[in-house]
Amino acid sequence: MSLKELYRNKWARFGFWAVLYVLWVIWLGNYWWLFGLVPIFDHHITRKVKWLFWKKEYKEGEKHNVLLDWLDAIIFAVVVVTFINTFFFQAFKIPSSSMESSLYTGDHLFVSKLAYGPRMPQTPLTIPFTHNVIGRGESYSTLIQNDYRRLKGFGSVETGDYVVFGFPHGDTVLTKAPADDYYMAVRAAGRERIIREYGPVIVRPSDKKDHYVKRCVAVAGDTLEIRDGLVYVNSEAQTVWPGVQNTYRVVTTGQRINPVHLDELGLNVAEAGFLPSMPGYPQLPLTEKMVEAIGKFPNVVSVTRNVDTYPPDFPDSELTIFPFSSDFKWTRDNYGPLWIPAKDAHVELTMDNLPLYRRIITSYEGNELSIEDGRIFINGEETHGYTFKQDYYFMMGDNRHNSLDSRYWGFVPEDHIVGKPALVWLSIDGNKSFPKNVRWRRFFKFV
Repeated sequence: MSLKELYRNKWARFGFWAVLYVLWVIWLGNYWWLFGLVPIFDHHITRKVKWLFWKKEYKEGEKHNVLLDWLDAIIFAVVVVTFINTFFFQAFKIPSSSMESSLYTGDHLFVSKLAYGPRMPQTPLTIPFTHNVIGRGESYSTLIQNDYRRLKGFGSVETGDYVVFGFPHGDTVLTKAPADDYYMAVRAAGRERIIREYGPVIVRPSDKKDHYVKRCVAVAGDTLEIRDGLVYVNSEAQTVWPGVQNTYRVVTTGQRINPVHLDELGLNVAEAGFLPSMPGYPQLPLTEKMVEAIGKFPNVVSVTRNVDTYPPDFPDSELTIFPFSSDFKWTRDNYGPLWIPAKDAHVELTMDNLPLYRRIITSYEGNELSIEDGRIFINGEETHGYTFKQDYYFMMGDNRHNSLDSRYWGFVPEDHIVGKPALVWLSIDGNKSFPKNVRWRRFFKFV
């Protein structure tokens, strides 16, 4: 008997789907869902209930109703795609150049949720095929809010991984400037002015924050430090991955470098700003491989790495570098040392280190914090320490001088992790016209 003939047997067909369903319920960890075996049994064996009530069964020779057929196809697509997006893969587009030259602006990715385990929906009432916006409004309702829960995955976040996560500061969004960091804008210009000019604000739940993608450079329990642009973890110099780039001061003989040559190097030409009075490029983003190649160009006089020392260079300031305190003399290139909080780890709290952990205690872990006469109160009780409820991570973009990352908004909570980029299925260069804008070599490229 062939497999096709075996599948035609209603008991074999029921057994196949029942086993798959039971395995899914075990993974889900909610055994109330075992009642779902009842409609599966009825659909394949007893056929007492018309579960696909919207689907018309045609008699031989009967004319098909096009509208009903389309309705059936749409419902099927919504159910299947929603199931896949929730538990397996989700589409994602790289919106900025913060990961050049590893992931390019215009890359369309499939993000694996199995890598770290899929999050169960905390805000389930969402319009299908949307994340948080449809048109000019929000595409979800907070009428139902579930607690955070993550299913088992193939592993956990490791140093060096590309990670897609919810933007930590994305809980409050300015309606007229939704892509901006609300908290940074408030620190720079004041809350009243920002809301007056760019408000009102929208408050989003954790799973409806905008998605970012960065590289994880330190995991929970690590101590991170950046010295002259080089990352050190637990006092050891970290691997400089091939796609990591910094900006360099490139002095020329007075001529521009041929844009064709820059494009051949893989450089984002839109970021290659030439300054005739220099003459050259004051901030050219280059990888180590690009530095070696560009130094050999006949019209290049020198290539010098840009390194920010304290105080931070414009537009950075003490108001933009985490933890936003003048007590921490940090810049994007000289940062830390900073310990990354871990689940169940206990830290002694003082007025000196409180800026590092304030947002964790309040926003990410839901406590009330106040200061009275130099004393720290959590949920109304004076405290001298805090025990963390989840793991945290430190993320950085590979385009180190053009990336708003953990250096600007701090730690990424474990419950914000969405998944790991798995495959580039389409890549479009927004700086070029068709057909040159299509990056054919990146199609179906595994990340």
